[in-house]
Amino acid sequence: MADDERLICTSAALRNSGKAVRFEVEYFGENAPAFVVRFEERVYGYLNRCGHMPMELDWREGEVFDLLGHDLICSTHGATYAAASGKCTGGPCGKTPLVSLQMEERDGKVYFKGIDDG
Repeated sequence: MADDERLICTSAALRNSGKAVRFEVEYFGENAPAFVVRFEERVYGYLNRCGHMPMELDWREGEVFDLLGHDLICSTHGATYAAASGKCTGGPCGKTPLVSLQMEERDGKVYFKGIDDG
């Protein structure tokens, strides 16, 4: 395991389009809320911060998917994001995507590896 990666949860903790697992990361020198989800059998991580306004997406802890389990949705203003890319798909987020995190799943565990720079 690399020095900069951190164990977040077991693979079993994430179900397709189910509840997110929340954790914190350092972002520009400050602690920031983040989450990881499973969508179409892959794991994706994002800062828990709407692109429209810096508010957390979940309406209850870990509840970040829309009713169909397809898009991520901000509970405050309804901005929607593609679960597999974090790109804004509707609502007040305009073209501002979620901040992606580098996640890795291996040996039945999910690891945070850093902020995705691009």
